[in-house]
Amino acid sequence: MTQNELIKLVLDGNQEAFRLIVEQYKANVFRTCLGFVHSREDAEELTQDVFVNIYRNLNRFKGDSSFFTWIYRIAVNSSLNHLRRQKKQSFVQRFENIFGSEIREEKNVAITYWDNPEQLMIEKEQNNKIYKAIDSLPENQRIAFNLSKYEELPQREIASIMNISEGAVEALLQRAKANLQKKLTDFRKMGKLTVGNSKK
Repeated sequence: MTQNELIKLVLDGNQEAFRLIVEQYKANVFRTCLGFVHSREDAEELTQDVFVNIYRNLNRFKGDSSFFTWIYRIAVNSSLNHLRRQKKQSFVQRFENIFGSEIREEKNVAITYWDNPEQLMIEKEQNNKIYKAIDSLPENQRIAFNLSKYEELPQREIASIMNISEGAVEALLQRAKANLQKKLTDFRKMGKLTVGNSKK
């Protein structure tokens, strides 16, 4: 069944068709939201909100972009709106629940320090600084960086989601990388952290 056929079934009231759409994109939407909010609980709630918005607005999808791109735009906008609502919330509150085993798996970080509280404390502090540095990036840099880092999307997809050129995406990623390197110089000197190259 094609994507357009699934969409038509949903618009005709077929709930099973929408469940198939959710299953197809749920993991991608979750990772996108997680890249912005850094909290599994918030990302799960946002993921639900995203699919509610998709269901309510599916009749507005006209096919001007791919369905994939349309969904990512909703996920990004929902994440940014959430951050704006939470702007006054302290970093301590925002990060206090993000270091469970599931988050470590999402980041592909091996869990090796459960018996070493000192190492856990060091890693938590490093992660806090990383998240603060990412969150302090200008909005467009943060969007491009998160889509590249967390979703590993190619620049052409990021360009489509952000409605800018691939060259503009490349420039945003380079500026984001430079800004993060500057903010995290101390950690890099200690050999604790490296900022990966952006994907082409």
